[in-house]
Amino acid sequence: MGKLDGKVALITGGARGIGLAAAKRFVAEGSTVVLVDLDEEPLDRAVAELGKERAIAVRADVTRPEDVERYVKGCVERTGGIDVYLANAGVEGAVKPIPEYPIETFDRVIAVNVRGVWLGLKHVIPRMVERGGGSIVITSSVAGIHGYAGVSAYVTSKHAVVGLMRTAALECAPHKIRVNTVNPAPIETRMMRSLEDGFVPGQGEQAKQQILTGIPMGRYGTPEEVADLMLFLACDESRYLTGGVYMVDGGISAV
Repeated sequence: MGKLDGKVALITGGARGIGLAAAKRFVAEGSTVVLVDLDEEPLDRAVAELGKERAIAVRADVTRPEDVERYVKGCVERTGGIDVYLANAGVEGAVKPIPEYPIETFDRVIAVNVRGVWLGLKHVIPRMVERGGGSIVITSSVAGIHGYAGVSAYVTSKHAVVGLMRTAALECAPHKIRVNTVNPAPIETRMMRSLEDGFVPGQGEQAKQQILTGIPMGRYGTPEEVADLMLFLACDESRYLTGGVYMVDGGISAV
């Protein structure tokens, strides 16, 4: 018997990285997953890997209200409801000091990482109320509780979703909907390769070694390690947990 037997999980940014790792965990525990992503090809690969009988792909831009309304409505129509919403879609932006940070890049990071989460909550919460409850997990970051030079848009966005989570947790508690954030450290994904190259252009490995000095466990995490915590927060084993900020950071938050 799986921890998510008969449940439906809606996952944004579900075609790769942490989102795909979570989808695999959820499917293994009995869930049907609806994967939302901007790029069609990775979505198709993810569905092929997970199996068409358990995974559905929806191409959408999480910053567009009409797209969000469509993916939420489509999920309900095709699966019957939403039990778990994993608001995971995110972008890293540029690595530049604030005076040099491109305004259009700042706006894009805030649009995807904050507006995208807010729009998802706006449309998912009423569906979960109809369902009689559920679990919402928002992907934040260690950058949601710490500051880091050069990534002002990303840090701002990840702090912002912690505030969104706390507000949603209070609003949703009477409806038996739990809301929490998962805050990963650097994880072995494409995003970290991009940030490493931004910190030390052309010398990503050097940047990685510098970052590792600040992680007490001395390594990056894996998408699967983040997905394990997401699974716990999604299932009934965490039924009394809401409004929480849960670190997956190898000890960074203890420093």
